[in-house]
Amino acid sequence: MAVKLRLKRMGAKKSPFYRIVAADSRSPRDGRDIEVIGTYNPIKDPAIITINEELALKWLSNGAQPSDTVRNILSKEGIMKKFHESKKVAK
Repeated sequence: MAVKLRLKRMGAKKSPFYRIVAADSRSPRDGRDIEVIGTYNPIKDPAIITINEELALKWLSNGAQPSDTVRNILSKEGIMKKFHESKKVAK
């Protein structure tokens, strides 16, 4: 089972709100997810991002592949940098 970190759209029409979830890559975008890692609200200025850093690092270390958008969000929050540093220390 290939796990991806991706956005799950919530909210009303023309008022999107996203959950950052770990989901099976074969499941639909708004389908079943394994675990909710955080939220992303692009409507607010600046965008509101909340991420459980421990869960994100756990899924990344277990081999979950982030989508391009989630990778950018994690990079802004500094989580991707911590992940890459932890990989270097493990070697």
